Amino acid sequence: MSDEPRLTHIGASGEAHMVDVGDKSETVRIATAEGFVRMLPETLSLILAGNAKKGDVIGTARLAGIMAAKQTANLIPLCHPLMLTKVTVEITEDHALPGLRVEATTKLTGKTGVEMEALTAVSVACLTIYDMAKAADKGMQIDGIRLVQKTGGKSGDWRRPRD
Repeated sequence: MSDEPRLTHIGASGEAHMVDVGDKSETVRIATAEGFVRMLPETLSLILAGNAKKGDVIGTARLAGIMAAKQTANLIPLCHPLMLTKVTVEITEDHALPGLRVEATTKLTGKTGVEMEALTAVSVACLTIYDMAKAADKGMQIDGIRLVQKTGGKSGDWRRPRD
C-alpha cells in the first residue's frame, strides 16, 4: 500500500463512491471548524442590540448550525449518516473584522470522522447570519470556513497550524 495521498471517494475507474467503513474500529472522533461573517459596524451593532428585523440572529444561527450538522449526509452526497453525540456552535462578536466568528465542534463514537458535520454547521450558521441581516447589509462577506482540528480514527489527530 502506498503512502501517496489519494482521493478515497473515487474508484479505480474514476467513479464516485461511498467509502466502506464497515471494517473500521469505532473510536471517539471530534472535529472543530471555524468561519466568519464580515459586515458593516452598524450591522454588527444592530445584531448585538437584538434589533434585527427577523429576530435573534445569533440564537437562530446557532440552532441552524446544529440542525445542519445533523443533516450533513442529506446535503453532501457521499457522507455517511452519523449518530452525533454532541454538536456545539459558538458565535462571538469580533469588532476588529467587524463581524461574527462561528466555531462548531462535533463529536461521536463511530467508524468515520465528523469533519464534514463541523464544516456544515459553520457554513449554515454563517449563511443564516447573512439571511437574517441582509436587509441591513447585502455586502456582508462569508469567509475563512475551514477545519481547525480533528481527533480520532486511523489518521489520528490533526491541528491546523496557527496563521
